[in-house]
Amino acid sequence: MKKVSRHVQVEFGSDEPIYLQIARQIEDLVGNGELKEGDQLPTVREMATELSINFNTVARAYRLLDESGIISTQRGRGTYIWKKPSAESRHVLKEAALENLLTDMINEIKRRGYSREEVLEALTRIQNSSADENEKEEKNENQQTK
Repeated sequence: MKKVSRHVQVEFGSDEPIYLQIARQIEDLVGNGELKEGDQLPTVREMATELSINFNTVARAYRLLDESGIISTQRGRGTYIWKKPSAESRHVLKEAALENLLTDMINEIKRRGYSREEVLEALTRIQNSSADENEKEEKNENQQTK
């Protein structure tokens, strides 16, 4: 068994949840070939101990990777790399990260007491501003290539 936790580092001060940090880093290790199909991962408890985090956090990361088809946990045998991340499995992790960001944002919006209308107006304003900036960039690029 490779010492996976040596390659996985958690940043406790990061806005990204620890379980997503772990899942993303394991996905990257598989994607760049450091972990190969059939390689065994540490148990949830071993990984948690090595990273000094709660085992439920590692279990959540493993569950996300299992749902993505990157790993397979076989009761009594261990957790193994199942396959290289596909575009679909990368999408699952990306979607989980987006949902986490949006949940945090929504909770903060509620905490501050903004109405739904205020939020929608602000989003529309930001989207329009972003679209205007993209148009300007495209025009500049087109003028430079002429």
